[in-house]
Amino acid sequence: MNELSITRYIDAPPAKVWDILANRQEEWWCPKPWSIEMIAQERHAGGRSAMMMRGPNGEEMPQEGIFLEWSEGKRFVTTDAVNSDFQPAGPFMVGIWEIEPERTGTRYIARARHWTEDAMKQHEEMGFEEGWGACADQLKALAEAD
Repeated sequence: MNELSITRYIDAPPAKVWDILANRQEEWWCPKPWSIEMIAQERHAGGRSAMMMRGPNGEEMPQEGIFLEWSEGKRFVTTDAVNSDFQPAGPFMVGIWEIEPERTGTRYIARARHWTEDAMKQHEEMGFEEGWGACADQLKALAEAD
């Protein structure tokens, strides 16, 4: 499988982590100083998932795709393989974000699955570990601080 993943133990209950994971994405979704604007989040299989990532120097990177799954309180899965009208969109990955209870806190796992090994390597070279790791750390800090 052509998968990259990040995991963190978060010392906060799953319900709290889920609330931040699902409802406060603008605060943790991309590594600072980048930010996102959530455009659409239709939380059901086939629903639109769209955001604009913005860089500190005015860069803009649109993210458009669909939800493949939304399991409230547990996980959501997205892909950019198609848009919300089910038009092919040059797939890059399937993203999986999930949480599960662990000890007195929560295990957070984020996965990026790619169609090919080359696409996975490209994502790795783009800084997957650092970028997704920073996002996980931002989520962890929010959940443990609130």
